[in-house]
This record gives sequence, structure tokens and C-alpha cells, in this order.
Amino acid sequence: MSTETKARTKRFVQLAVTTALASTALTACTGKTAPSHAYSAEHAAVALKKGKTSKAVQHAEAAVLASPRDAYSRTLLANAYLEDGRFASAATTFAEAIELGDTAPRTVISHALALIAIGDHVGARSALQRFEAALDPADFGLAISLAGRPDHGVHVLSNALRAGQNTPKVRQNLAYAYAMQGNWRAARVMAAEDVPAGEVGDRMAQWAALVRPEAFTMRVANLLGVTPQVDPGQPQMLALANHPSVEMLAAQDSDTSEHIAAPSAGEYAYAEELPPVAPTADYDDSGDAALADAALAPALARVRYVSNEVAQPTPAKARAVAPRVAGAAAPVSAPAQPSIAGGEYNVQLGSFFSMSDAHEAWKTFQKRYPELGDAERVITKARVNGKIYYRVAAAGFARSSAQSMCRTVKGKGGGCIAYAASRPLPGALGVVNSDVRVAAR
Repeated sequence: MSTETKARTKRFVQLAVTTALASTALTACTGKTAPSHAYSAEHAAVALKKGKTSKAVQHAEAAVLASPRDAYSRTLLANAYLEDGRFASAATTFAEAIELGDTAPRTVISHALALIAIGDHVGARSALQRFEAALDPADFGLAISLAGRPDHGVHVLSNALRAGQNTPKVRQNLAYAYAMQGNWRAARVMAAEDVPAGEVGDRMAQWAALVRPEAFTMRVANLLGVTPQVDPGQPQMLALANHPSVEMLAAQDSDTSEHIAAPSAGEYAYAEELPPVAPTADYDDSGDAALADAALAPALARVRYVSNEVAQPTPAKARAVAPRVAGAAAPVSAPAQPSIAGGEYNVQLGSFFSMSDAHEAWKTFQKRYPELGDAERVITKARVNGKIYYRVAAAGFARSSAQSMCRTVKGKGGGCIAYAASRPLPGALGVVNSDVRVAAR
């Protein structure tokens, strides 16, 4: 057994105990209290940036231990597992991050790749199809091809190319999809668009060694540039199932917040979000808000994400062409008009760490939920457990329409909570961006 494997096994054994014992062990090692969530997340992100994946895993596991239901800590840990070649642990942890509400395209793609790497092609296809409308066709096309549907991938990538997304990323992903389809002539022609003539043959030989059905792990490892590791799986004590559900936490929090009432059966569904903590009068969040506006609030923002890597390598000259990152959705039919006459209800669709992410999310929500119609956008800044969030909501609904909208969103796998505009959600610090017209009020 190698030294690295022994170290990983030892770490797993140490972590596979109760939370209390783990905290005691950390205290004994350092002579201090267990590291805070912020400290661990920061060090995990720095270690990932430096390519020290084993150390990143250690710090990210500590961050999740300190804040088990923080979605972005889960994503940070999942990325650390992925970079360390621990695909089974990555697949489990990405699934938990998505369950907690992180449905960002890069998280979904990373989850699918981890599932593909462990041979769960059915699960990967299900994850991709669930969020297809929010994913970049270049990423979706290659991922669905890797998940055993190269015909579908060729169709998606060809359509993206014809629609004007003519980038090296799309072309090379399409070439690889052709190779997985067995159409080597088309693969060679498309690859030659960006690969020097003298290197095309080598590219084809490389792909030929990877397209065998049983080579699913190596295909993903080669794509990401990582080395597969013996993976004992995510430490049991970190499993999301071991920690209280959002509904339980919300019920507990209702005792300390006068205007929060637990929803009755058939009432509004909670979004996947921890119960907010009411702001104190002397709390100054200006520094946190500045970081959030700069997209620096979560340590996760400094992690190298898979969405930037799901492309076949191209020559330096070709790589200078910036790939299109924004997600693209298939054309939708004319959206149904919501009933907004006299409506004072808002429908919260998600929370984000920066204003720029909130703006981009609104565009995605409009594509994903045509039922929004001409609903107005409202972005509200909030402080939850000491962090600054930007909540995105659609405004102007009547109560019944808000309920119906939430059922639609939840039915499509999203998170949703409806509330009266006159009764802001706990933790709200005020509206910071709105399309609501004053005259409408």
C-alpha cells in the first residue's frame, strides 16, 4: 500500500466517527479549537489553486464539518474530490450540493462527469436532462456524449455550431462526439479546424484509445487532467442525511421569529435555504457586501471549475478565442401570462453570493420557467448566518398565482418560497435592484 493510500485511509478512519469525537481530535492536534468554516474553506480554495488536492480535501472536509448544510461548502468539497481523482466521493457530494440548492451549471456538469467516471451513465443522463435548459450546449453536448448518448451530443453540438456558437470549444467537443459515435471521418475533419495538420493523427489515436465502452473512467480523467484514486467514499459523518433537514431547521427557527409561521400543508414550500438570522442593529455588513459585489464572498469563487474544462484541448492560438460561457436554452413557446392584477406576492427563486450572479440567474429563470411571463424582478440583499446573499424573486403575483408558480418551480426541481411584499423574509436588508414600477403600487 502506498504512502498516499495509507494517509488517505488513516484520514478516512479518523473522520468516520461522531462529530463530537472529530472535534475533540482536531482540538488535540492543534491545541486550539476546531478550525472555523471560513478558515477551512479559505485554505481549501488556496490549496486547490496550488494543485495540492489532498490538502484541499482535508480543509474542505473540515469546512463541511463546521457547516454541514452550506451548499457552497459541499460544492467546494466535491470539486476537491474531483481534482483529487476521487470520483465516487465527488458524485455523492455534488448530489448533496444540488439538493441543498446549488444548481449552477458548473455544479451540474461536474456532478454528471463524476457519475460518468464511476459508470453511472443513467444517473448522469438524468442529471443533465433535468437542467438542460440552463446548460451551455458545448458542455451539455460533450457530457451527454460521454454518458453514452453520442448521437444526442452530435445533434446538440451541431445545432449550436449552426446557431452561431462557432468556437474552438464547440468544434473540438463536436469532433470528440463524432469519435465516440464512430464517425471517424467527420471527427478528423472537425478536429482539423483547430488542430495543426501534423497533430490530427495523434489526436485521433488518443481518442481511439479512449472511446472503448469500458474506458469511461479514463475518458473523464483524461478530460479533466486528473489521476483516478482508490476512493473509500465520502466519510459517513459528512453525509447530508446525518444532519437536520431544512424543514426541521425552519420549524425550530419559527419559535424565535414572530412573523415566521411554519407553512401548513398545501401552503408555500420553503426554498432550499437555511433559516435566516435576523440582523442585529450594530452589525456592519459593508465589507461583506463589497466582497459579494465583487463575487469574492464565497471561498469557492476562486476554485477552478469543471465548466471551464469541458472542452478538448486546442492549440494556443485557437485557445485565444474566448468560449461562450452563458447557458443557452432551447426556444420556448409563448409564456403563459401570470395573474398579477393587484398582486402583492413575491416568489423567491434562489439566493446568490453576488449581484452579478443574481442578474444572470434571473435570465436563466426566465428561460427555465416561461410561466413567469411579464413578472417583475426583485433582488433583495440579506444576511444569513453572517453571510451576505442576493435573493432573486419574481414580483407582482396574486396569492393564488404565487402558490401555483411555486408548485411549477418545485415540480421542475427548483426551490421556491412565496411571500407578501409587505412582509419581507427574515434576514432581508432591503431591495437593492428592482424592475417593479412605482406606478404599479
